[in-house]
Amino acid sequence: MTSIVKPPVKHPSLPRNALGLTRRDYEGAMSTLCAGCGHDSITAAIVQAFWELDVPPHRAAKMSGIGCSSKTTAYFMKQSHGFNGVHGRMPALTTGANAANRDLVYIGISGDGDSLSIGLGQFVHAIRRNVNMLYVLENNGVYGLTKGQFSASADIGSTSKKGDENEFPPIDPVLLALSLGATFVARGFSGDKAQLVPMLKAGLLHNGFGFIDIISPCVSFNDHVGSTKSYRYTREHYQELAPVDFVPLRKEITAPAEAGAGDAMSVAMHDGSVVRFRKTPEDYNPRDRDVAYRHLRDHQRRGEIPTGLIYINERSQDLHTLNKTVARPLVELPYEELCPGNAALQELMEEYR
Repeated sequence: MTSIVKPPVKHPSLPRNALGLTRRDYEGAMSTLCAGCGHDSITAAIVQAFWELDVPPHRAAKMSGIGCSSKTTAYFMKQSHGFNGVHGRMPALTTGANAANRDLVYIGISGDGDSLSIGLGQFVHAIRRNVNMLYVLENNGVYGLTKGQFSASADIGSTSKKGDENEFPPIDPVLLALSLGATFVARGFSGDKAQLVPMLKAGLLHNGFGFIDIISPCVSFNDHVGSTKSYRYTREHYQELAPVDFVPLRKEITAPAEAGAGDAMSVAMHDGSVVRFRKTPEDYNPRDRDVAYRHLRDHQRRGEIPTGLIYINERSQDLHTLNKTVARPLVELPYEELCPGNAALQELMEEYR
């Protein structure tokens, strides 16, 4: 299905950022995802984050692979650079683009299928190289675009919409990123915009590989009883803050407004199930990788999904620093500097003789 272009009409009283742009200027085409899809909530948070950071849309690059998640890049910042690549290859494409032009702000949008199966090797090496980008993983446990097969993040015992039970252990992308040495690791929930926006802003400003795993339930193929990625399961594995009313099917699901740092949050899913999230407490120190890993594992044993900034290395050195590249983007270097001639080549070769 082709995306529909939004009408350009803007109300004159809309607030503007330091560039004189409104939030509407950071939007893209109309979404063709299922109504109520958490991915659209993530899009709204991305729009808000870029707008608040005063990033000129033409100085940003949106990268993606294949899947429902990878369609997201069409729905924000229509004036930005963009590349929708082969399934699972977004990290390599972003690495190449970043190597050529370090002055752009890079955001890669992927899914659990795109990142943790066919693209796992790409994901691993983007972390290892500390590519200066924000990597957003929209995690729903299924291949929604191809009708609901289990992805590599589906939990053991989770059932498909047809009733099949998953027997394979899941890959936890946050634990994986921590183990591989990622320098910025966070987790969020698509329905908690208040938490997502500052995390996205921090990830965009981080010098190096910023990774945010966002639980984003699939309303069509993974929001049923038996799924551990459903809205209901998440709420059942949280400490309930207040009674939660039934959420009508195909409506956007949001987190309770009362939830604060350190609180458990119960979120109702479309099928009446409950998923439990717990935000990192205010005294949590995200600068210790071992502490971050234990924090995740401890809450997982309680059936809770920790959210917030999990780990950050504020002294991170990105790919360009590690490779000692020039400060000027390679794409702007003139031919004479890129190809200085035979004499310069012979002088260089003398160092290896």
